[in-house]
Amino acid sequence: MTGSAEGAERTSGRLAALLIDASAEAISAAGGHAGGVYLRSSTPGLLRLAVLEGLPGPLFRPWWRLHVDRPFPVADAYRLGVEVALPNATETMRRYPQFAAGLPFQFGSLHVPVMRGSTVFGVLTVLRPSASDATELLPVRERMAHLAEELGMALEKLEDGDASAASWDAGPVCVRPPAGRSPSGRLGRFAWDPQTDVVTADERLNLVLGRAAEEADGTAEAFARDVAPGDAERILAALREAAGGRPPALPLYARSADGTLRLVEVWGPYDDPARSGVRGVRGVVLDPGPGTVADAAADLLPDGVFCLDRVGTVVYANPRAAALLRRPRTELLGRPLWEGVPWLNQPAVEDHLRGALLSPDPVHFHIRRPSAHGRETAARPFGGDWLAVSLYPGPDLLTCTLRPGHRMTDSPSGPPEAHGTPETAGTPSLAPLYRPIVLAIALTEAVTARQVSAVVMRELLPAFGGRRLAIYLLQERHLFLAWEAGFPKGFLAPFDGVGLDERLPGVETLTSGRPLFFDSMQDLADAYPGIALDATEGARAFLPLIASGRPVGSCILGFDRPRSFSTEERTVLTAMAGLIAHAMEKARRYESEAALARGLQQALLPRRLSQHPLLETAGRYLPGTQGMEVGGDWYDVIAAGDGIALVIGDVQGHGVQAAATMGQLRTAVRAFAFGDRPPDEVMSGTNRLLIDLDSGLFASCCYIRLDPVTGVARAAVAGHPRPLLRRPDGRTHVIDLPGGVVLGVDPLALYPVTELRMEPGAVLALYTDGLVERPGVDIDEGISALRVALARAGAPAARGGGRALGGVADRLTAKARHTADRPDDIALLLATRRIAPLRRK
Repeated sequence: MTGSAEGAERTSGRLAALLIDASAEAISAAGGHAGGVYLRSSTPGLLRLAVLEGLPGPLFRPWWRLHVDRPFPVADAYRLGVEVALPNATETMRRYPQFAAGLPFQFGSLHVPVMRGSTVFGVLTVLRPSASDATELLPVRERMAHLAEELGMALEKLEDGDASAASWDAGPVCVRPPAGRSPSGRLGRFAWDPQTDVVTADERLNLVLGRAAEEADGTAEAFARDVAPGDAERILAALREAAGGRPPALPLYARSADGTLRLVEVWGPYDDPARSGVRGVRGVVLDPGPGTVADAAADLLPDGVFCLDRVGTVVYANPRAAALLRRPRTELLGRPLWEGVPWLNQPAVEDHLRGALLSPDPVHFHIRRPSAHGRETAARPFGGDWLAVSLYPGPDLLTCTLRPGHRMTDSPSGPPEAHGTPETAGTPSLAPLYRPIVLAIALTEAVTARQVSAVVMRELLPAFGGRRLAIYLLQERHLFLAWEAGFPKGFLAPFDGVGLDERLPGVETLTSGRPLFFDSMQDLADAYPGIALDATEGARAFLPLIASGRPVGSCILGFDRPRSFSTEERTVLTAMAGLIAHAMEKARRYESEAALARGLQQALLPRRLSQHPLLETAGRYLPGTQGMEVGGDWYDVIAAGDGIALVIGDVQGHGVQAAATMGQLRTAVRAFAFGDRPPDEVMSGTNRLLIDLDSGLFASCCYIRLDPVTGVARAAVAGHPRPLLRRPDGRTHVIDLPGGVVLGVDPLALYPVTELRMEPGAVLALYTDGLVERPGVDIDEGISALRVALARAGAPAARGGGRALGGVADRLTAKARHTADRPDDIALLLATRRIAPLRRK
């Protein structure tokens, strides 16, 4: 196995080795071509890509960091603790459109949480060829689940005594996957003991290095000189890095005395079984030979041919390729393509390389090669000429062909004039469109101004390397600060509430409708003399937020270093500002409607529960945090003759209509209860009313009529979760009620009545599914967890007056109350019989 450790200086070598091995096994087990491991970081809510195997790290930089609340498969696997299997691109687009927009290629993927007990360390992920459906992945998922479990156990052991040992805060270790076939050249192995500085070589290594057996064992310095006479220091540095627990940059491309290419791979450190406490370094030296038959044949081809391994390193280039790329072969071999040929380092080429690495089909495109002297002419206003490029994916290598410009009409893509940009043609680049598409998709899920601002912070700033963000919204001809991040504390306060007559860039970008870009802070100061600056260096972009011709506000992007903004970047940022403006306008309308809906719901929920001297009740309601935060859950306690009716219900959906329907049903149930109707009649009457309302909604309900004196209760259920009963001795169980269908479906539905007895000191718990249901988890597991929590909550005060039952209700809803992302409303109603006071004779 080979790899590189970009930004991994501060990471544990042992941790990296564990992750690399797990990733390699997962790729092999899943029949994939790439994969990696995400780990939690020291930043709460942030996952970092620790290992990326089989793909070039720089091409996948947008996915190095991932927030756990993003609608991405890795985030869901981590946050929910469930496997996410995406068999093909169609399923990926259906379930995760943001992820698919960034990587719109034909591949499937598997994402398995790495857990131990209740602790989630990260996610093991594999990219693989497409499958027709998820059933094809079942054997693969079982194997990957086993690997994730083993990795979780290893990380738990590694973390023992050091909570940060199983986290990751550096860049990813980029690793070449195991080769699909054995190398055709000669290969020898070696081991180095850092304590004695002795390098031990096997017999085959002596053949590779061309030396006698008696010259084999020697110091690391002598070994390095034998391997690479002109570059010994680089080999020594790699050995020292490996001994220190940091994977060196692999493979190392070296040259022998006669100029022959050699590949050196170094692994370590490892525990020497023969010597306790000694940690050595191992490796191999591969001599591909003076040239294989295939290489010799490719050298003679009239077209340029070069090959990349799966981390983007050039491992072969024929003379024609070197000539067309205008780079010596010695500067191409052993280097990443974008370093060996800097003018290929552009977004369009990155798109095409990603497509070839992730999809099985060839990729064809055109690219304009810079002129030899970097000059433009009238005939060639952009300089240079055209090359036709084809990329052919393989399991281990990406084979690339080049043709000169006059043969482009023979290419599958057609002539460059047909489509493309001044730099590239052929398959259009998705790079300029990627960020607006992702931002647009993400903004569809943001409904409040704060959520819109958070999406902009998460999606827009990282794409352009920004560090600071401020969003101002227009209200009565003044701009008010709605969101800020990254600016010095208090710096923006003087600008909060400024009028539209102020000469400030944030005001003028809105009044003029033109974005303003400043490549440096000096440029900003020159344009606006006397303006307060938050930094001495950096760049700023001021974007107008205008929706359908109406001014909404302005957006400020801050960069820590001076930079220029290309025409493409200015266009994309301006387009994204329009998306933000529309989202903000929608959010403001939504927040007005939501305030009205919340007021309606509060008016519909009971202000006071009916009292009885022998019964204590406690209710709790928590709105969902998605959407308008209003819904159709309700509970009630009603005087019913000489007894008490306990009611809980849940109207389908959320929003104003659900809340209004809930109010109508609550009124109907109260009317039936006041008449002391039997539970089955209450359910049947409410069912017919809901059908007559023709709201298109249905509802579940549980109705229990209890006699507090005798403890006898009669219950009926309409499609609702069954209540729990905690006995005075702590035993807790789900009450088995036959029940009927939900309300609002069948006008002839029947609702059987079940009689039960409630002892003094017992606790009856009625609840809605929002308290026990979680995405990806069976509802029965949630009900079991609630039952255990109720059993452990302790018995409430049995003799009047106390607030103990309210404390039990608080404990049962504590976790949900502190969860920021509640997809559903939650209602809970508890009741306990008090022991009747002793009468004095």
